Amino acid sequence: MNCKLCHAALPNLLLEPAAPENAAARDHIAACAACAHQLATLQATLSLLDSWQAPEVSPYFDQKLAVRFREAQSAPSEGWFQRLRTRLLFNTGRHLRPALAGALALVLVVGGGSFGIATFQHPHPVEASAVVNDFQLLDKNEQALQQMDQLLQDDAPAADSGATSPRI
Repeated sequence: MNCKLCHAALPNLLLEPAAPENAAARDHIAACAACAHQLATLQATLSLLDSWQAPEVSPYFDQKLAVRFREAQSAPSEGWFQRLRTRLLFNTGRHLRPALAGALALVLVVGGGSFGIATFQHPHPVEASAVVNDFQLLDKNEQALQQMDQLLQDDAPAADSGATSPRI
């Protein structure tokens, strides 16, 4: 038997030391000093509990309890806010768990739904080629377009003038 199994058997050994199912635990305690010390401390605790005496109840306990009971009955009833405050302060919160779980599920559905809509409406852009990027820059840059128009207008009168250049 190992120490872990012996520690599990110690309560049975304390209550019924001569029981036949405790023979392996008794043998282990005879060989193991740590388990023997554990058994001795448990026996000392039980003997200390056996020697403890409960304090005497006051002779006026019943009368004091009856007075407090009558005071509680005659007190005005609490309002709904005070009852709610008392319930929240002195309760474990188990009655709120279903409501909190429902609120969390609602937040997850709304948040997850809006995230899904956002990803469908705004897909990631596809990388464009350099030529497409250049054309997009030209479309966006009004000044570049105006300069290109000026250059084209400057070339047009020279071609249309019909003047020939002198030959040398």
